[in-house]
Amino acid sequence: MRLSEQDIINAICLHMAERKQLPPTQIEVEMMWDEDYGFSAEVHSEGRSHIIIAATIKEAIERYMLTQHNVEVIGEQIHLQLNEEIVADII
Repeated sequence: MRLSEQDIINAICLHMAERKQLPPTQIEVEMMWDEDYGFSAEVHSEGRSHIIIAATIKEAIERYMLTQHNVEVIGEQIHLQLNEEIVADII
């Protein structure tokens, strides 16, 4: 299964909203990739922003897959890739 960049962003929004006890609509996410640091995302909420690393992105995808698709996956099954956009392949 492949998740698009928008699916990954939705997963992060839902995950961070749950952690911060906010509506998902109050979370904004910008996906990033850097040759030295790999995959990350900048998360904006309540007038603040912070960077989350690939491990947190995978955690968000795990939760998203369970709550939205009723499929249990673990981080080792999630492979982030940069094509024309950032995607997540779930094996």
